[in-house]
Amino acid sequence: MTLHGPATRLTVIVQESDQWHRRPLYTEIVHRAHAAGLAGASVFHGIEGFGRSSRIHTNRILSLTEDLPVLIVIVDRDERIRGFLPQLDELVQEGLVMVEGVEVVKYVGGPAPEAPEAPEAPGAPEAPPAPLAPGGAR
Repeated sequence: MTLHGPATRLTVIVQESDQWHRRPLYTEIVHRAHAAGLAGASVFHGIEGFGRSSRIHTNRILSLTEDLPVLIVIVDRDERIRGFLPQLDELVQEGLVMVEGVEVVKYVGGPAPEAPEAPEAPGAPEAPPAPLAPGGAR
């Protein structure tokens, strides 16, 4: 996929402890974005923050909280991001969902992984050996 020029950034902020069917919510969002064919998603772990509750969450040793903010950032074309938003209505019960216009200047990476070859079926006939060349060499 190529992505260059005007695009949309979707940022979702939830708590690290938020779950969706006994799975971390951020994991569910990333996997759904992947299944939807979006350009990419990244998860960032916050070290301190507060939201609507005004309770400060921090990773300082004395607080021992495990409820830190997590940001999921997804960038793609506007229509693809907007098409993904209904899934977030279902998933995000507490948190913040933001959509903003951005300009993609560079989006590069390695080639997409190739599909693995299917294993041979049991009992499938083997390929015949290569014919012998003059002198008996294959």
